[in-house]
Amino acid sequence: MGRRFLYAAGFLALFLFSSPRYALAEDKTEGRYFTIYFSSGLDSRALAQQLNISPAEGIIAGENPGSGPLDLAAMMDTLFLQVCNILDMQMYSFHGAIKICLSRSELGSIYRSLFNAELGPMKSFYVYSNNTIYLSSEEFRREIIGHEIAHAVISHYFVVSPSVKIQEVLSGYVEYQLRKVSR
Repeated sequence: MGRRFLYAAGFLALFLFSSPRYALAEDKTEGRYFTIYFSSGLDSRALAQQLNISPAEGIIAGENPGSGPLDLAAMMDTLFLQVCNILDMQMYSFHGAIKICLSRSELGSIYRSLFNAELGPMKSFYVYSNNTIYLSSEEFRREIIGHEIAHAVISHYFVVSPSVKIQEVLSGYVEYQLRKVSR
C-alpha cells in the first residue's frame, strides 16, 4: 500500500511540476509558435527590449509586416522563423511553450523537480516530453533562446532524433549565427 502511494505521489508531482505553468504567479502571452509564460515580477515589454528584434528582421524571416514595434510574442515568432531558416528546417505546425523564470534559482528548482538533479552551469534547457523551453530572465538573450528553439525544432523535425552531440552541434551553430547578427 505504501509503495503504491509513493508511486502515485511521484507521478502527481511529475505531472504538476512538468507543466509549463509551474510557477504559482505568472502571466502569459500567445504567439503563433509559442505560448510564453513569465513570472509575474517580469515585464513583457522589458523582455521584448532585451531581445531587440526589429520589424525588418521579421520581414526578412518571412513574417508579414505589421504596424508599430513588435511585442514579445511577435519577436519570439520571428526568432523561431530565424532559427528554422538557419537550420533550413521549416516547421509550419509547431507550437510549444516557453517558461521565463524570474531568477536562476527558480530555474534551478524547476530543473530539480523535473530531473532530481542540479542545474549546474546550464543557462536554459528544453524538455521534449512537454515541449517546453525553460530559462531565466537573467539569461534572456536571443542567442540562448535560439539555441533552445533549435533543440525544439530538431526534436520535432526528424522522425528519428539525432544524437545529443549532433543536436548540440546544430544548436551551437544557431547560437553562433544569432550572436554574429546581434553584434
